[in-house]
Amino acid sequence: MSSIQGTPTAVVTGGSAGLGLALTSALAQDGWRVVTDARHGDELTAATGALPGVTAIAGDVRDHRHQERLAEAVRRHGQLDLLVHSASELGPMLPLGEVAPEVVADVLATNLLAPLALTQLLLPLLQASGGALVGISSDAAVEHYPTWGAYGASKAALDHLILTLAAESGLRGYAVDPGDLRTAMHQRAFPGEDISDRPLPETVVPHLIPLITGDHPSGRYRVADLVAEMAR
Repeated sequence: MSSIQGTPTAVVTGGSAGLGLALTSALAQDGWRVVTDARHGDELTAATGALPGVTAIAGDVRDHRHQERLAEAVRRHGQLDLLVHSASELGPMLPLGEVAPEVVADVLATNLLAPLALTQLLLPLLQASGGALVGISSDAAVEHYPTWGAYGASKAALDHLILTLAAESGLRGYAVDPGDLRTAMHQRAFPGEDISDRPLPETVVPHLIPLITGDHPSGRYRVADLVAEMAR
């Protein structure tokens, strides 16, 4: 990962829980400066307050004023080496034929349009450092699971968005499927079920960071494949 100054800087959205928090924590502990956000300020402060080098900004990633605050925090650092779109909206777990278009639009606002707007704001800094652009994807982006249609469509669109932006801007771009994880959002998809067999988000980070901070070519990656390659 190149850096125009000594300390690399990252933006990770959705940093109060799940994979966003696990990635923010790992980068901070590795000496990165990290700008992160989440909708609920108390949860964000409790999750990240003790992490070194982390700037936590509460707000809705869909809000243009909040996006500007994130961008301004990055500009104060003077560089950006990594932009990770981790914040996600699950949406209704219903057959797609029963989901109102305006509800699908709400999912797209978080999972697609907010990443586009924030990337557009930060693209010059990311290009200046030769950084990487990352979207956290899902197997629902390429498989057709009943009741996952709104979420899956948003993630398929995010994959295309990330990889097209990377191709257009000369950045490395990664659409990363981390697999099923033991997170609050995954639990909401399976209410009342025991998901304790799913791995914790922290377990995939050691495989994710070498991908997004290395020199891998742009593309769509599954963490399960990265784990299998490392085991060979």
